[in-house]
Amino acid sequence: MDIWPLSIEKKDNGKKLLIIFDDESKFNISAELLRVECPSADVQGHGGPKLIVKNKHDVLINKIEQVGNYAIRIIFSDDHSSGIYSWNLLYDYGQNQKSYLNNYYKSLKLTWGKVSKNIF
Repeated sequence: MDIWPLSIEKKDNGKKLLIIFDDESKFNISAELLRVECPSADVQGHGGPKLIVKNKHDVLINKIEQVGNYAIRIIFSDDHSSGIYSWNLLYDYGQNQKSYLNNYYKSLKLTWGKVSKNIF
């Protein structure tokens, strides 16, 4: 799928990433989702199991950097910055944000025994 962003900006003091694509799709993706589903090797578990990142409900987007013409890097308020978010990945997160977050909260509950907040 060849999709291109027309606009990318942080919103709500870094709580959300607003991205508008050339197919007229518009997504407000939570910083929490972007952080806990970060495509970095340390989160995705390349070479091992995926890491269930906890206590990221209040994480913020501090900075957005373009990576070539295919992706962005996000620097979070917890200093995590190693993930490269392709346009296709961001589109997927935007379309499926509710499902990703619900699965994340279920994983948190199974792994840690409780979840402080379910936003959906």
